[in-house]
Amino acid sequence: MPSEPTPAPTPAVAVACVTQDRHDDVFALVEALRGQTAPVASLCLVDAGREAVPEERLREAIGGRFELRLVRSLANLGGAGGFALAILTALATGADRVWLMDDDAHPEGPDTLGILLEEAERRELAVVSPLIVAPQDHGKLAFPRRVDGRITHSRAAVEPQGFLPGHADFFNGALLREDVFFRIGLPDLKLFLRGDEIDFLLRLRGSGLPFGTTTRTAVAHPPGWGEEQMVIPGRLQVLVPETEFKRAHFFRNRGYISWRHRRVVQLGADFLGYPLHYLRRRDPRGLALWASRYVGGMRGRGFGGPR
Repeated sequence: MPSEPTPAPTPAVAVACVTQDRHDDVFALVEALRGQTAPVASLCLVDAGREAVPEERLREAIGGRFELRLVRSLANLGGAGGFALAILTALATGADRVWLMDDDAHPEGPDTLGILLEEAERRELAVVSPLIVAPQDHGKLAFPRRVDGRITHSRAAVEPQGFLPGHADFFNGALLREDVFFRIGLPDLKLFLRGDEIDFLLRLRGSGLPFGTTTRTAVAHPPGWGEEQMVIPGRLQVLVPETEFKRAHFFRNRGYISWRHRRVVQLGADFLGYPLHYLRRRDPRGLALWASRYVGGMRGRGFGGPR
């Protein structure tokens, strides 16, 4: 009698997470990771908060279900630097796959990781991402998508597509093979805050590695609805962060990324959308800030440490 084939071992998954003064969210994430039907091997947490996450309490919450690698960062490395450090820590554990997770992003259900692993194996993907939904309403997407040329936040409008090749959301639940980082590198430290995930996505597309988003599962993350400013209903909107600090970083990084990756359509949409937005609001100061930071980013200027 022929012997039964030996099933492939379950990949060792390390969660790479960055936190800053959101202790309750970290403990909620730990609870969600403990409940996953597919095992988590380790949690690699970079803590850049003013008040450190209580390590002893955190280990008690984990209860030995997986390893904890806690890295205390006394410098604010931003989202890009924090995730670069968390990813390196995860790779150092010898993990086969790295599950990127913001501290306030939580798997929708206990089978989230299992579904991502199944999709990655079945479709032979280097990266697979879940849908990102709003915690207060899992029927709404936290970030907009285009369906048939129109902008939507409806999960029901996206789910029938099943799988979205060439799309992924970083860093809210994407599962990556460890070799991806050796092909395309780490998040770009100089981007510091906002836009680093888009740069990473565009580098991933340029690598030729297979990736996409499955609509079979989701991760909940606070939505960015307050930043979305509609210019042409259903067709064109611009993102305007709520604080001047975030706007300065976002506009610079967006200009840099759009120019560096030759995103001609994005450049055209931005040079139409942002002036229209600020002119309608009669906000010349806001327009001047956008123009100076955006063009500065296109020229590679305005980068430097947050201090």
